[in-house]
Amino acid sequence: MSQAKGDRRERELVNALDEAGFAVMRAPASGSATERELPDVLAGDSEQFYAIEAKSSSGDPIYLTGEEVEALIYFAQNFGAKPRIGVRFDREDWYFFHPGDLHVTDGGNYRVKKETALAEGTDFAEFTGRSEKVTLEEAAAADGDDGPDEDTLRVLNAVEQGVMDVDEAAELLE
Repeated sequence: MSQAKGDRRERELVNALDEAGFAVMRAPASGSATERELPDVLAGDSEQFYAIEAKSSSGDPIYLTGEEVEALIYFAQNFGAKPRIGVRFDREDWYFFHPGDLHVTDGGNYRVKKETALAEGTDFAEFTGRSEKVTLEEAAAADGDDGPDEDTLRVLNAVEQGVMDVDEAAELLE
């Protein structure tokens, strides 16, 4: 990916975080403008403070060197922020990971695949506090719905065993 596209993606992230109510700053040319390792983006909303290493890709897995991740963690700890890796694949939104949640390769580098980002990453709305990820089990528990009641299970079991036909079961369950 070109440096220009990476810069554009970082500015896009900064603008989105700003619109979400964060005080945000991009470290221009982080990694090359100074001998100190800086994260790409610093963001805070008076409750949460983040040091973000932003990466984007057209579809290939995103790789970070072990040094990049170590520098991010070191800076975040000294700054009092939470370290996060922000990834964006073409035609997808931003997803965020704690460095400890990333896959570590045999060579000591870090990798994020697109399917991993979509399935396991924290999406932008959750990252900015606009929503909260809820699993199906949590949603069922919140609804007080523990699944079908005992009578329904007995009827379904009878149909499965061939003791009752489907029409008879449907009548009983109505």
